[in-house]
Amino acid sequence: MDRDQVLARFDRQMRRDARPDGPDARVERSGAVVRRVGADGDWSAVLWSGLDEATADAEIAAQVRYFTSLGREFEWKLYGHDGPRDLGARLRAAGFVPEPEETLMVAETAGLRTDAEPPPGIRLSTVTDAAGVDLVVGVHEAVFGMSHAFLRRQLLDQLAHAPDAVSIVVAMAGEVPVCSARMELYAGTDFAGLWGGGTLPAWRGRGIYRALVAHRVRIAAARGYRYLQVDASDDSRPILQRLGFVPLTTTTPYVHGA
Repeated sequence: MDRDQVLARFDRQMRRDARPDGPDARVERSGAVVRRVGADGDWSAVLWSGLDEATADAEIAAQVRYFTSLGREFEWKLYGHDGPRDLGARLRAAGFVPEPEETLMVAETAGLRTDAEPPPGIRLSTVTDAAGVDLVVGVHEAVFGMSHAFLRRQLLDQLAHAPDAVSIVVAMAGEVPVCSARMELYAGTDFAGLWGGGTLPAWRGRGIYRALVAHRVRIAAARGYRYLQVDASDDSRPILQRLGFVPLTTTTPYVHGA
């Protein structure tokens, strides 16, 4: 894989030329910034910026004014190769709070193994309704320790209005959900995104997460997506590297309150 070429393609398709990803979301281009504006309670963010030392502070201030006028918390999704080099420090000076850094990892679907099966006693269930969404949200809240009411609304909205754009799966041990994950299928791009992989602590290290990755790889390949991308945590990065994912850059959410 030519990492620079794939990163440039990711920047162009997924950030600079981003499309609305929900019925109530809009993508706006304002000068050297591309932003996603969600409905009330939905995620809003700066997706891409083309800034330098002379323009960065004024553009940051403009985005703060814009989202503040809407009464919205928003995220500036900063990638490690974004300019200027001190953009993170400038965002902190403007009142943004950084969340944990993750690694943008990408793999070609054609080069990934798809034969990983869940361990004995675990079955994978495709989520298609509210009951399944509740199972997914329950896993997320148990793993990450916070309310995921927003995720519940998002998944129900996707299943109702764009079911072909998302694939959601939950791993069940009998009637108990022990791991869940989803995949976003970005129409008009070469990329599908893996999101939300979380496993209950007592069930880790058994190959469940790997089976959920393989399950989604098969779907992405069948749908014609060339690449899979993940914003990987420190926990999932080594697993994904063993599966064939390549780190391209880092990504850090900088959050600004309403």
